[in-house]
Amino acid sequence: MKQFISVKDVTNLNELVNEALALKENPFAFETLGKGKTIGLVFLNSSLRTRMSSQKAAQNLGMEVMVLNAGQDAWNWEFEEGAIMNGTTVEHIKDAARVLSEYCDIIGIRCFAGLKNKEEDIQEKTLSLFMKYATVPVVSLESATLHPLQSLADCITIAEHPLAKPKPKVVLTWAPHIKSIPHAVANSFSEWMQASDVDFVITHPKGYELDEKYTQNAVVTTNQEEALKDADFVYVKNWSSFTDYGQVLPTEEEWMLTPEKLTVTNSAKIMHCLPVRRNVEVSDAVLDSENSLIYEQAKNRIYSAQVVFKKILEQL
Repeated sequence: MKQFISVKDVTNLNELVNEALALKENPFAFETLGKGKTIGLVFLNSSLRTRMSSQKAAQNLGMEVMVLNAGQDAWNWEFEEGAIMNGTTVEHIKDAARVLSEYCDIIGIRCFAGLKNKEEDIQEKTLSLFMKYATVPVVSLESATLHPLQSLADCITIAEHPLAKPKPKVVLTWAPHIKSIPHAVANSFSEWMQASDVDFVITHPKGYELDEKYTQNAVVTTNQEEALKDADFVYVKNWSSFTDYGQVLPTEEEWMLTPEKLTVTNSAKIMHCLPVRRNVEVSDAVLDSENSLIYEQAKNRIYSAQVVFKKILEQL
């Protein structure tokens, strides 16, 4: 593995998940693999799980970890090619990426969608520019369109709960939120589920269709009750409109997940990437139930990052 940006960087998903589960059983099995190597974790946005799990994963492999909060700990970056930098930006991303490559053997970078310029977000402007100028392997810690480490952790979590049938039914359901939320988690989960051996369904209100680039062959319905029927895993996530880019559209139905809505499922396990707006996206009764996997998902963020870092270290 030379980089980790999406599921397309994974040769065999089942093998990767099994390797991550083995690391979970013995986190320090390769504690000398990263000796003498440094990973730089660059954050352009707030983070709890990604920041902490990535640091722990790297430390489990014996790596030195450096964390940079771009825009706070560093100069303001310029992203425009050929820019005349006579304004508020002090350092061009091409210089930052090259300098960080001198200090680090692997770089993880986290950036969000601005939800203002659809084309710019789709083209992954920040991530693409950073990868263009970095000279060491780059790992996406989340980008404008995808969150691959979260999705790998989700695959690990589902694998830990096998069912007595060939394929589990996995449902991604839209949930309400008080503000515009990027599409990265939903897009990414859709990609990874379609690469998995599951029956996958997406449900959302009209107007909240995701980019077809990521939904592709998934079953999509605006009938939440129909989607939830016989579900084994229900992944709850909000996202803003893609067609009316970044907008929060009114909905006629109540989409918050409650125990009553789950009665049609196969005693479904509940998933959410966190942070979660309790009693807005999902009720407390669901999140705090025995079927909730939200903390297992969070823990598995360590091993999704660790297996990716391990694969890259083995290629250095």
